[in-house]
Amino acid sequence: MIDIPAHRDLVDGTWADCTEDLDFDLEDPATGKAIGRALGTAPGRIEAALDAADGNAARWAATPPERRAELLDSAAEALDKRIAEIVALESFATGVPIRQTTPLGTIVSGSFRLASAQLREGWLHSTRDREDGRAVEVHRLPLGPALCLVPWNAPAPMAAHKVASALAAGCPVLLKVSEYAPYGSQLLAQVLHEVLPPGVFQFLQGGPRTGGRLVEDPRVRAVSFTGGLAGGRSVAAACAAGLRPVQLELGGNNPLVVMPDADTGTAARAATDLLTTLNGQWCRALGRLIVPRERLDEIVEAVGEHLRALRVGPPLEEATDYGPLIHSVHLRRVNEAIAASGGLALPCGTVPEVGNFLAPTLLTGTDLTDEIFGPVAAVVPYDTVDEAVALANATPYGLEGYVVGTDEERSLAVARRVRAGEVKVNGSSVMSLDLFTPRPAWGLSGLGEEGTRETLQFFTNARVVGVEGGFALHGRRP
Repeated sequence: MIDIPAHRDLVDGTWADCTEDLDFDLEDPATGKAIGRALGTAPGRIEAALDAADGNAARWAATPPERRAELLDSAAEALDKRIAEIVALESFATGVPIRQTTPLGTIVSGSFRLASAQLREGWLHSTRDREDGRAVEVHRLPLGPALCLVPWNAPAPMAAHKVASALAAGCPVLLKVSEYAPYGSQLLAQVLHEVLPPGVFQFLQGGPRTGGRLVEDPRVRAVSFTGGLAGGRSVAAACAAGLRPVQLELGGNNPLVVMPDADTGTAARAATDLLTTLNGQWCRALGRLIVPRERLDEIVEAVGEHLRALRVGPPLEEATDYGPLIHSVHLRRVNEAIAASGGLALPCGTVPEVGNFLAPTLLTGTDLTDEIFGPVAAVVPYDTVDEAVALANATPYGLEGYVVGTDEERSLAVARRVRAGEVKVNGSSVMSLDLFTPRPAWGLSGLGEEGTRETLQFFTNARVVGVEGGFALHGRRP
């Protein structure tokens, strides 16, 4: 059995039990049984957290980057010792097999090391030499209290990436986690509490009402949000009035284009990975499998074979390849989306009758305009490569795209035409193509860019300083 911590929040260096009833029960995804009420931070504690973040902004901004780097390194070292606990809690809460949460756990401590390295390399300060020999200085300064909002599918790694970047930038942080999977992030918060000065980091729990209260407060100077489209629109609207910076990743309906020359086994493996990583509950999952019309039956059968070969079971068992969805409410939503798709649903494999399990499903005879956020993809045939590109670009989203083909150069040429922030050729990893490339969002997939450099810079604004050597155009100086 895994030890599930009680719901607690951290405000101005002090822990307290969460007391707000969120009106639903959390579940063990593997059994579907309730494990207790979902609880959130009380309104008074939210107000105190905002006060603490605001009150500590000047002090943390004035902390030298070298000292911030030391603290971030200390956090990374402390987190290394707790990663096994964090990934187990994440696996239990989300239903994602521990074989997947374990490698993702390296992001948790790694994010703090990476943020520290950026500070030590001087990414917050640069100079440009002019022709007159004088230097122009560019200083990147913290915006102020930063709000980080993370979803439930891989909460601790996403929280670590956002929080580490904001702290490195010099911003006090308010972290609000999803009410469906708070446990791993709560352990992350415990470690940060042990390392950071009191009041620099606040950890809060709750649902949309808590998130809305935080986003709307003018003491919050920047918001980084990963989640659904409806939530993203609300966050953007709340930030618009004050012209506050907002970073949004809102999901996608991502295409996999199978080129005419693609190897069947390679295409099937890629589709299987993209359909079932995080049990299909991730923003870069497969939404639309775009295949040559004459190979449709062949590709569908090959994907089905790979899916049926997956080992289905409880997420904490090492042998499990594919686990349950996070909650019965989400399972119902995914089933409703399948029923409303208008296509023929082809479930691939058998799943336990107990728990929040759903067999990975291919839909034929239809296309999907919107993201389902589950192990479901439409199979869409094409006759020409130009048509395949048009189909890949036929949704309002643009987060991730994939192309599989034997001729790599031809596949790259197609990838360059896909309207998405990142397009992978012959790859299906959950990781980015490169640690130092941006991960942009196009269309309804969001605003701004995430990435190693991009997230750090998001939490800053630039100040440019230098001696001007010329005269004004309108006249001489007296």
